[in-house]
Amino acid sequence: MSVQMPVLKEPERKRRGNKKLLAIVILLFMALLAVLFFNSSISKISEIQISGLQYTTNAEVVEAAGIETGDAFFRVSSASLAERVSKLPEVEKVDVTKSFPGVIKLKVQEYPVVAFELSSEGSWVALLSNGTETVDEENGIRLADKPVLTGWSKEDPVKKELTAKLAAIPSKQLSDLSEIMPDPSTAYPDRIRMYTRTKFEVITAVSVLTEKIEALNAVIETQEPGKITMLLADTYVPFDQEDSGNSQNGQKDTTQ
Repeated sequence: MSVQMPVLKEPERKRRGNKKLLAIVILLFMALLAVLFFNSSISKISEIQISGLQYTTNAEVVEAAGIETGDAFFRVSSASLAERVSKLPEVEKVDVTKSFPGVIKLKVQEYPVVAFELSSEGSWVALLSNGTETVDEENGIRLADKPVLTGWSKEDPVKKELTAKLAAIPSKQLSDLSEIMPDPSTAYPDRIRMYTRTKFEVITAVSVLTEKIEALNAVIETQEPGKITMLLADTYVPFDQEDSGNSQNGQKDTTQ
């Protein structure tokens, strides 16, 4: 008895050519969309928003960032923009936010004003905490709560160190300092002489200023005006005792 074998169907051939053609068409379409997108206004910078400026101008920030409206929105990263703007001498920190489509926001934090100085031209300039000199339109108001630096050379490295130390002093204590001048010695090249608005004279050094400021504040709050020395050892002498001591020394000198 013969058995009829089932007819085997030939497997359908895959239409590889059609799939390749479809992939090529899709790629070309995506490339076309990309070209159209990057050449359209939606991919360009339409607005640059800058906030937090007091000593730096918008134009300086935009120039430092190296961007302008109409540039490609995706050409530079937020980190690159922040790094560029941070190189401005007045700028301490920058936060950059890119909001699609086309808006770039730069929030700038500048170094704070810690002191003032009279320039050679006779105008007041503000000193920032990093030692940068800048024009401050509000210096007439700020002079009341910041010290004035006198007798310092322009490139004195101790002055730059001093401005950094002043930034670490609380506002209330900083506002009592009225004048700071250099008073170097062999033992302390960074020694300074300060005068306070509460009528004290203070001898100290820039290197120990922040660690001595609390002790200085305690003396000012509890003692009569006098001369305070805060170096390796701390001393306090009221002005009336110092005057009497000076007069006695003068009498001894005349009799010897």
